[in-house]
Amino acid sequence: MSAPGTVPHGRLLAISDLHVGYARNRETVLGLRPGHADDWLIVAGDVGEKMADVQWALTLLAERFATVIWVPGNHELWTPADDPVQLRGEQRYRDLVRRCRDLGVVTPEDDFPVWRGAGGPVVVVPLFVLYDYTFRPPGTTKEQARHWAESAGIVCTDEFLLHTDPYPGADDWCRARLRETERRLAQCDPGLPTVLVNHFPLTREPTWVLRYPQFAQWCGTTGTATWHLDHRAAVVVYGHLHIPRTTVEDGVRFEEVSLGYPREQDLYGRHGDPLRVILPAPEPS
Repeated sequence: MSAPGTVPHGRLLAISDLHVGYARNRETVLGLRPGHADDWLIVAGDVGEKMADVQWALTLLAERFATVIWVPGNHELWTPADDPVQLRGEQRYRDLVRRCRDLGVVTPEDDFPVWRGAGGPVVVVPLFVLYDYTFRPPGTTKEQARHWAESAGIVCTDEFLLHTDPYPGADDWCRARLRETERRLAQCDPGLPTVLVNHFPLTREPTWVLRYPQFAQWCGTTGTATWHLDHRAAVVVYGHLHIPRTTVEDGVRFEEVSLGYPREQDLYGRHGDPLRVILPAPEPS
């Protein structure tokens, strides 16, 4: 018999946008625990902005969950002026990967693990694909979309804190990541479905509900629009939008798994268990 508060079998769980720089979110992370010794946890980016905060949270979670899988969000890639670690761009990402490996946390640069628990076997594929400003109004250029956003007072903080060295811009880095990721995806076992994990949504559809549509251009790339079909996705996991919900596209389940900022949790009454069960799939209601 399972102990009170536990589940009888391991599950594949997910969360994103922990933003542990906020004291209340840090308390929430302190309370995250598996329900079973075999639970895996996907952390889909935006753990925090400072390297020490990211390492604190991933260390804690790696000690508790059987396997932790992490992908970078835009906030991990920021270089805040008050962070003692002043690495930028690709160097910052590689340092995050190194720290994760020291903790035993799986990154987009590692072999893709196979979940063999309930709902498996599936290949869990952590992705690092940025955005390239292609989520913009049809017929507009990148410059026109940027002007549209600026006119509305909408400019992503990435433009000031996310440095893309050695690439000229986020779109150049994104294109490089698309090429590398496609190469690695092609090596996956074609006989197994996948769980695709990226911080940013892989399709544009989730951005249609944004309160400020101008922000969509910092939310993904059209280069991933068919990946859920091309790579046999059973589930797609993402964050970034701070709009946690379940949707279905082309028969594939999409899970936005953000915790988000404390003010959003209060505004929308999000005070339940923030961990989303990815597998086994929920029973149809």
